[in-house]
Amino acid sequence: MTDLDLARKEVSESSAGGAPFLMSFGASLLGCAIFAFFASREHAALALMFQGMAALPAAFLLERWMGWGPMASDNPLRSLSVQLAMSQIVAFPVVFAMYDIRPGVVALAMSSVAGGHFLPYAWLQRTNVYVWLAVAVSVGGLALQIALGTRAFPFILLHMAACYWTAAPMVYRAARVLTKGTPIAA
Repeated sequence: MTDLDLARKEVSESSAGGAPFLMSFGASLLGCAIFAFFASREHAALALMFQGMAALPAAFLLERWMGWGPMASDNPLRSLSVQLAMSQIVAFPVVFAMYDIRPGVVALAMSSVAGGHFLPYAWLQRTNVYVWLAVAVSVGGLALQIALGTRAFPFILLHMAACYWTAAPMVYRAARVLTKGTPIAA
């Protein structure tokens, strides 16, 4: 096993494959979807844009509980992991612009940003579940927007939450198998 393989193994161990983040953000997206059925589109879009303020700390707490130990401070992938996690922030100006131009498409913008954000995790976490998640979130969001038009907002969020919650046990299992070397009983 190479040093890079060992570093990736440690990333997967410490993050439980990213499952805690999918669970936490899936829950916050579900909350935003429910809120969107009752709130104005502007208020629902604002809630969606800032839901990470609650989801991120919850994800870090869940990661400490679910992960199999902390990542070493000298892990060569430590800074890359942080950069990948924060990469979606550079796309946020588009989300804010969409809020200003047409708040009803903020959910579509978020699904596109999230989809792109997941792709590098297929390499880092060594599972193609992230490729499928990226495609499902972004293409599914677009399909819902086209099919439902102005009514799509909460349904895109429901779709995203369902995708996240479907992927979470799969990435957890993949991380467990890759890091422990033994399959988990079904």
